[in-house]
Amino acid sequence: MTSGQGGGSLTELRLANRRRALRLLRLRGALTQAELSQGTGLSRAAVSNIVRELVDSGLARATAASRNGRRVSEVTLNPSSGIVGGIDFGNRHVRVAIGDLTHTVLAEEQHTLPYGHAAANGVREASEMLRNLTTKARRRLQDMELLVVGLPGPIDLESGRTVSPAILPGWSDFDVKSAFAAATGVRTMTDNDANLGALAEGTWGVGQGLSDFAYIKVSTGIGAGLVLNGRLYRGVAGTAGEVGHTTIEESGLLCRCGNRGCLETVAAAPALLDLLRRSYGDITLEEVLRLSAGGDTGCRRLIADAGRHIGVALANLCNLLSPQMIIVGGELAMAGDILLAPMRESMSRRAVSTPAEATRVVIGALSERAGVLGALALALQESDERDGASHNESRISGTLAS
Repeated sequence: MTSGQGGGSLTELRLANRRRALRLLRLRGALTQAELSQGTGLSRAAVSNIVRELVDSGLARATAASRNGRRVSEVTLNPSSGIVGGIDFGNRHVRVAIGDLTHTVLAEEQHTLPYGHAAANGVREASEMLRNLTTKARRRLQDMELLVVGLPGPIDLESGRTVSPAILPGWSDFDVKSAFAAATGVRTMTDNDANLGALAEGTWGVGQGLSDFAYIKVSTGIGAGLVLNGRLYRGVAGTAGEVGHTTIEESGLLCRCGNRGCLETVAAAPALLDLLRRSYGDITLEEVLRLSAGGDTGCRRLIADAGRHIGVALANLCNLLSPQMIIVGGELAMAGDILLAPMRESMSRRAVSTPAEATRVVIGALSERAGVLGALALALQESDERDGASHNESRISGTLAS
């Protein structure tokens, strides 16, 4: 090997080590040098040199902090070194947030959208919200490193186009990535809302510290984000986690996917509201949840039945993957134990006893914020392509300040 080649190799190694340290700081926020050494596998001497370089270049800063009564020096990325953005769409809302590289949410807002809104209108509304929030936080849109947009239903991650228009019919075969990049001037990525919910709960919610868990979103549709061995698992087609199309009744109702008897035909919000309309008239899911909390027998029975049906799908999931935890999110999760108790009982009866007993089923901690916080979590991971993991192997870790 020539000296030039050796010098080049050493330079590449130093750059790779620096990226590892930067990436860990992006994922986890404030860390001591000892934690950086442990998390990256680098020697303390190497970490000390990297931290000195990052501080001297203005990318990071070292500040005094207290840990268990002991004074320590914590390293964080400089808050002014960049920002990321997240957008979460539902069929009746859009939620937008921006955060800095220290995992601080700088600004966040939600607007109501008309049911069946056109994609172009959604892009225009969300882009204007993003600009306003950036100004409110006294930042510049051109400093945003990455914008992540979450939508319900399958998405082609490479092209950034929607695959299924069923939940958002106005977004059929829409190039989300290009539309937002053009409207904002910010590099954009897209993902499924259940995947983003899993990232959020694993980064900042009840899934922190877990290596294997599932996030189930129960709303207009039913989908799952799967975290296996500490990574978000999307499968070969990028659509892993479509638990809403688990067959519950072989000769049941026709589902939007073309099959019969899918879980969504008996437990997703539209199916539940259809069952109630004959007796309750035109009713919303918010009203169902309110009536249920107030003791209404019909609404409580409806939600309990949905929980039992979902428990069947979770039993299959439990048998296949044996996760440490199943986290339930989405609008219907607001019913709490009215939904969870029959869900747990149904899963326990149908799953093999050993994995069923080892898997906890809990309500998510982030409620309606899960989607947008998951978008921020993904943006933090992917904001620098050189430092982050690939989009198909998103790691889970971190803390949140807001």
